[in-house]
Amino acid sequence: MSTVNTPPSFIVDNFVAPVCNDVVLILYQDADILLIDKPSGLLSLSAKNPLNWDSVHHRLLHGQEGVSPAFPDAKLPHRLDFGTSGIMVVGLNAQSTRHLNKQFEKGTIQKHYLAMLEGWLTKDEGEITASIAKDRSLFPRVKICELTGKLAISEYTVAECLEQPRRTLVQYRPITGRTHQLRIHSLVIDHPILGCDLYQSEGSEQQANRLLLHASDLYFTHPRTGEAFHGQCPCPLDKWRSNHVENS
Repeated sequence: MSTVNTPPSFIVDNFVAPVCNDVVLILYQDADILLIDKPSGLLSLSAKNPLNWDSVHHRLLHGQEGVSPAFPDAKLPHRLDFGTSGIMVVGLNAQSTRHLNKQFEKGTIQKHYLAMLEGWLTKDEGEITASIAKDRSLFPRVKICELTGKLAISEYTVAECLEQPRRTLVQYRPITGRTHQLRIHSLVIDHPILGCDLYQSEGSEQQANRLLLHASDLYFTHPRTGEAFHGQCPCPLDKWRSNHVENS
C-alpha cells in the first residue's frame, strides 16, 4: 500500500533573531498611552521560540536599565515587522488598550511610512491595489492572489529621487493593514524596498543592511480625552541616503 505524505498542519518557524543592541525610545508618555520608537531588528512581541524572548513588549514590561522604567500593564494594540523601525502606540491600562484596539479594528487610525525603493518611479504619486493572501507553503512570505486574497490598498507619494544607485524615497499611506502589505506592494510595482529579504529583486536586498521601512506618523483619537492625536517619529534619512547604511 502506498503512503501519501501530507504537509504538517502547523508552521515551523526556525528563525532566531540576532541580538538587538538598540533601545526602545519613549517619544511621549501620559497616564494612558506611550508613543515609542521601535528599532529595526527587534520583534514587537516575544516569539514561541524561547531564544526569541527579546521584544518591544518584553522591554516595556521589564524596563530597560538606564533608559526606561517598567510598564507592567503595557499592551500592544498593533505591531511592526521585525525589520521595520518607527512609531508604535502602547496602551498603559485596560481601558486605553480596548479603545485603541477598536480604532485599529475599525481602520480609523491613519499610518504613514517612509520607504526607500529601488530605482526611480515614473509617477510622483499613485495607488497600488493588489489583494494579499497567506499561504502556508510560502511562510513567512505572503502572495498576491485576486481569488483568495484580501483587498489591499497602498497610496504613495514620491519625496525624493537619488542617484548612484537610483533610489526613490516615498511616503506610503496604507489604506488597509495586511501582512507585509507595503513590502509586497513595492515588489508588485517592480520597485522593492531596499534591504528587504522576502520581496526583492536580484540586487535590492544588498543595497542596504536593514529593511529601509520606517513608521513615521500615527493619527488616532486619544483614548481618554477623545481628541485627535498626531504622533511622529524621526527617520534616519541621512544614513538612508548614504551608500553604506548602518543599522538604525
